[in-house]
Amino acid sequence: MANLDQYRAFIQTLLTEKANRGSDQEVEAQTLFDQTQDHYQLIYIGWHNKRHVFGPVLHLDIKDNKIWIQWNGTEDDIAAELVALGVPTQDIVLGFQPPFMRQFTDYAAG
Repeated sequence: MANLDQYRAFIQTLLTEKANRGSDQEVEAQTLFDQTQDHYQLIYIGWHNKRHVFGPVLHLDIKDNKIWIQWNGTEDDIAAELVALGVPTQDIVLGFQPPFMRQFTDYAAG
């Protein structure tokens, strides 16, 4: 069975590291951690070339002892980074993939 506290720590570490790399003077990278409901986000907010920037970059949930990658707006392979931290592939769900396609990935179907 998954160690939920460990998974929460892995996700928070991963998002915090990405937030620290993603901020600049006009656009701030913010992390949002809801440990009660197990929702975790990295968002960008600010201004770029006179345009308002706001939106999620990464969204991960923990559901049924699995890490669900709901949105990945980066070029990084978040699932592979989680595996490198020690999360088994069967505990990662690519939630952004259609359910019928998940069976063809190296990760859990749901």
